[in-house]
Amino acid sequence: MTAQKILLLVLDGIADRPCEVLDGKTPLQAAATPVLDRLAQESVCGIMDTIAPGIRPGSDTAHLSLLGYPPERYYTGRGPLEAEGCGIRMEAGMIGFRGNFGSLDSNGTIIDRRAGRIASTAPFCDAIREGVDLSSFGVELFIEPGAGHRAAVAFRGEGLGANVTSNDPKHEHLPPLPIRPMTDAGSDLHTAEVANEFLRQSQEILFDHPLNKQRIADGLLPANIVLIRGAGIMGRFEPFPEKWKITGSVISAAALISGIGSAVGLEPVQVPGITGSADSDLNAKIAYTEKELDRKDFVLLNIKGADEFGHDGKPLLKRDFIEVIDSALAPLLEWHDIIIAICADHTTPCSVMDHSGDPVPIIIRGPGVRVDSVAAFDELCTAGGGLSRIRGGDLMPILVDLINRSEKYGA
Repeated sequence: MTAQKILLLVLDGIADRPCEVLDGKTPLQAAATPVLDRLAQESVCGIMDTIAPGIRPGSDTAHLSLLGYPPERYYTGRGPLEAEGCGIRMEAGMIGFRGNFGSLDSNGTIIDRRAGRIASTAPFCDAIREGVDLSSFGVELFIEPGAGHRAAVAFRGEGLGANVTSNDPKHEHLPPLPIRPMTDAGSDLHTAEVANEFLRQSQEILFDHPLNKQRIADGLLPANIVLIRGAGIMGRFEPFPEKWKITGSVISAAALISGIGSAVGLEPVQVPGITGSADSDLNAKIAYTEKELDRKDFVLLNIKGADEFGHDGKPLLKRDFIEVIDSALAPLLEWHDIIIAICADHTTPCSVMDHSGDPVPIIIRGPGVRVDSVAAFDELCTAGGGLSRIRGGDLMPILVDLINRSEKYGA
């Protein structure tokens, strides 16, 4: 039997380094993972450098690589991908930014970069969208809320460049910075001028917004400034269905991952109850994935949460959440007619509290796979498997070949 479907399950940041509090084990080694171990026993296994050995991948560059889009060719910055994931349809040439709503005091000093972890910024985005006028620059504004305090901003117009700085000083108790061009190009100067005018007008709107006045009256921090960063120009992506001759969907609570999927031609799927954190409804993610595989050839499923505990330096909580993930993956044991690839996008060591260049575990299970002798899913055990050590760009060709969609190279 040859499989016809592919599930690429990315366990975001699940890989780690040995932790003293776990007796020298990684959180993945220390966790009880009977489901992942069983899947590994039925797979061909290995380790993977999602970009290249020693290179610390971002989640954006890693996912592009895993989907077969070399980041050195396709990556132009996180901003446009985040904007796509927030619902802004990014056309080639548009400039995108990641954004936070923050809080300014009466002296113009940032007192909270996340506006008290505000739950929703939709009313503020609506007011800015309706009230900011950039027509004198020949530019159209797009702004959409993300999760919580997050948002995305985009500009469309002629002569725009993406080499501009951020207004975010990255620390509280400092004033916001002016946006500056990073080159002498007129296009970058134009974008800096547009961005500064956007920030000026939006700040006036936010200071007078009734919801902010109410928040102040209730003793809450106002969301009265937009902090933008990660500028990038939207590029052109060969559509995923044309590149790999298969249809696909993406399931992720992270706007960035949904944006990457949407940008390359995967259909984003909205799943109620998913948050991208430890409280996410993982069972719903698996249920929706199964439904998507009934109608599509390929699903990219991203499960976050473990990555957050790595960034927070909490190995015990990371271990415990890995066990939660493992339990939610139990239905995969019954999926025998599809190719299932499970990996991380990067290593997030609790000791580093950021991404590192360590390789990640990778397993591939399904019809036609040459099962090896690996008995457990972790950073060390999978290294002894039949895949050996591959790069992220190798993964899609391997998966597409296993469903017999590859074209012969040569006669």
